[in-house]
Amino acid sequence: MSNQQALVIFSGGQDSTTCLIQAIQTYGRENVQAITFQYGQRHDVELERARWIAQDLGVKQTVLDLSLMRQITHNALMDEAAAIETAENGVPNTFVDGRNALFLLYAAIYAKGQGIRHIIAGVCETDFSGYPDCRDVFVKSMNVTLNLAMDYDFQIHTPLMYLTKAQTWALADEMGALDYIREQTHTCYNGIVGGCHECPSCVLRERGLAEYLESKKAI
Repeated sequence: MSNQQALVIFSGGQDSTTCLIQAIQTYGRENVQAITFQYGQRHDVELERARWIAQDLGVKQTVLDLSLMRQITHNALMDEAAAIETAENGVPNTFVDGRNALFLLYAAIYAKGQGIRHIIAGVCETDFSGYPDCRDVFVKSMNVTLNLAMDYDFQIHTPLMYLTKAQTWALADEMGALDYIREQTHTCYNGIVGGCHECPSCVLRERGLAEYLESKKAI
């Protein structure tokens, strides 16, 4: 695939960093770019991590400001004063309406301008927080919409879609990147370096790592 290019939607968290490293190994470092979105997230330390990792891995990164989202929606992920809770329908109040749709749209606009057809997103519907825009059916529908909207053959890849967090850690290990991802990425919604160990994102990440390390011992 060395003649093909890929754009990774990159947050600096565990999942997107796993996807970025996999893309580098698949397409070649010189054929991979990262796009990062600043949308007013309270865990902006993640943005610092994203910049550092992209630079460390030698990948061109584009950062787009989508903070206008603060004007039209409210959620705990964009309000530092709000307590992070899970609603009765099982969806945490950290869900940002339309976020992944916007990310994929802006990523596609950028990708077409760069002559890139492969867009990679680290969304997952197996071990996730219940966000509707992480589902495979949404991504597939968005892929069709973007192809029609721009008359361009985009291919949206979601390599983690059906992996548990433990399996995502296993993938990182297979790529020789488990320690790198564990030490360099940031996932905590509360923006605490090293994690708060309590928010949904930290719980998923740490539980998955514990499960994977335990399974390695059993082998």
